[in-house]
Amino acid sequence: MTEAKIFTVGGSQAVRLPKAFRFTGDRVRIRKEGNSVVLEPLARGADEIRAWLDTVCIPDFMPAGREQPAPQDRDHLRGDD
Repeated sequence: MTEAKIFTVGGSQAVRLPKAFRFTGDRVRIRKEGNSVVLEPLARGADEIRAWLDTVCIPDFMPAGREQPAPQDRDHLRGDD
């Protein structure tokens, strides 16, 4: 576990991140989970989104595909008679 320094800048609280926790870019997404604060990088493009998805271990959605039922015959609902 690593500690970080908390300080005030203007009216905001800030945390100085150690080198091992640096982000690329100039913005992060922030959210609360219980008593924790989570910082996440903002994805900038499709390649970054794919790289992030690889890190969260999401399995392929419906890898075998999806069986669709045959289309229903609804001609009788048209009222074109």
